[in-house]
Amino acid sequence: MLEQADRLQRQFFRACTADPHVWEPPIDVVETADAVIVHIALPGVPSSAVTVRFQPDGVAVSGMRRLPASRAAHIHRVEIPYGRFERRIILPLAALEPTTPEMSDGCLVLTFRKKKETP
Repeated sequence: MLEQADRLQRQFFRACTADPHVWEPPIDVVETADAVIVHIALPGVPSSAVTVRFQPDGVAVSGMRRLPASRAAHIHRVEIPYGRFERRIILPLAALEPTTPEMSDGCLVLTFRKKKETP
């Protein structure tokens, strides 16, 4: 069971390939008839510690999750990733209009409304 948990953690919280000291949070991308919605799992990360950058080919989310223990604490186990995180999501932003990012239930929610096609 522990091996399975370790494998799942590696699958969902993998290190960013560009920098081994940066981890990538897991995401869900859902498309509806009028929007694309991205949920980025960031439990324990305050919105003030998150930066969202819109780029021509998508969006980049970065920030920091700090270890909650004090220096005097004796840590027995750390499975939740801490430190800098970064995630790039490729999206066709020419066809989408981003709304204001919001934190909800430990997830950063990015909603992109589909632009109406002009005839």
